[in-house]
Amino acid sequence: MFVDIAKIMLKAGDGGNGCVSFHREKFVAAGGPDGGDGGKGSDIVFEVDDNLSTLADFRYKRKYIAPNGDNGQTKKSSGRSAKNLIIKVPRGTLLKDAATGNILADMSSGEPFIAAKGGRGGWGNSHFATPTRQVPNFAKSGKAGETIEILLELKLLADVGLLGFPNVGKSTLLSVVSEATPKIANYHFTTLSPALGVVRIGVGESFVMADIPGLIEGASSGAGLGFEFLRHIDRCRLLVHIVDVSGSEDRDPEKDFDAINEELAAYSPELATRPQIVAGNKTDIADPEAVEKFRAFVEGKGFEFFPISAAAHLGLDKLIGAVRQKLATLPPVKVYEPQPRETAPLISDKREVEVEVRGKVYYVKGEWLKEVINSVNFNDTDSLRFFERMLKNGGVIAKLEETGINEGDTVNIYDMEFDYVR
Repeated sequence: MFVDIAKIMLKAGDGGNGCVSFHREKFVAAGGPDGGDGGKGSDIVFEVDDNLSTLADFRYKRKYIAPNGDNGQTKKSSGRSAKNLIIKVPRGTLLKDAATGNILADMSSGEPFIAAKGGRGGWGNSHFATPTRQVPNFAKSGKAGETIEILLELKLLADVGLLGFPNVGKSTLLSVVSEATPKIANYHFTTLSPALGVVRIGVGESFVMADIPGLIEGASSGAGLGFEFLRHIDRCRLLVHIVDVSGSEDRDPEKDFDAINEELAAYSPELATRPQIVAGNKTDIADPEAVEKFRAFVEGKGFEFFPISAAAHLGLDKLIGAVRQKLATLPPVKVYEPQPRETAPLISDKREVEVEVRGKVYYVKGEWLKEVINSVNFNDTDSLRFFERMLKNGGVIAKLEETGINEGDTVNIYDMEFDYVR
């Protein structure tokens, strides 16, 4: 199944906690603190895999949780940092922030992209020894990894996109001029997903052509396949519009040509101005007068026209030669520039505090407080002093007093409770 859109949730690894430990060795008195640091949590990294052509794998797995870093050890041994979690995507995949729609990365160049950064490890108690605090009985916990929801959108990398009504010969043309083997049959909507083919012109010279299904009259209202696959021509530098000039299905080629361009403009006004070459197909069974009439119609609108027969291999060299010359004058395949990420990581550097009063219990919330709580040893005097300073400097005490707390009332910070004393 061809899948070109998916939404997934990413959770990078948390950093490991620092260790509280003291050096103990025979004949060594007062060895001092020797707790090691925690390891870094795993980043989540996207990489291009040219063996992939769809996003089908993401239909079945939508949540990716990276491993955490190991906790610090005794003897100042740092915990092991977690290996990065690698996610493979097809070339041409756009990574978007699902919350804002901003483009985070265009996976076209092959450069890896870190979508979610792992948390750094916490310090062990060996970092907190001072001349006046020689026995620090506390360490820092690791920081949490980032969490973000990503929208994956595959936009095929093709130089040339084939436009036209169903059954006009797009798939036949692609199979003849390239090594692609699309399904070909004499009924509408044979092609249900985009097909790519490499057109080789000479040694070391080629371009990529894509057969894009889905565009018929009324597509903007949901007719046929609608606009489901038109995102794949967003990158195409040149459009080749295939029209059946034989009248084999009792259709008017001039009306078909206008209808396709109107639907294209309804989807994207920018795409409607993309350079376009017109190929009149099935000329081997067409009335020559009808072909010349359509040529005059197309050239009157300012487009180049090439009569061809994909099935009979007629006129293809001239068409491919014209495509080659046109591509030489056009800019390279479009690459989307990343936009700034507006979502915040799980742990924010801003010390925001919320207080909710239930009876005489004051519930305090703030993401940064989770890290503080995990770093405090409530059985150690120095650690409690550190906790008190963090509450004052972080504005928690001021917020409680502003809310109207009285001495003796209970303060609850993520299930850790204590009585408020002025």
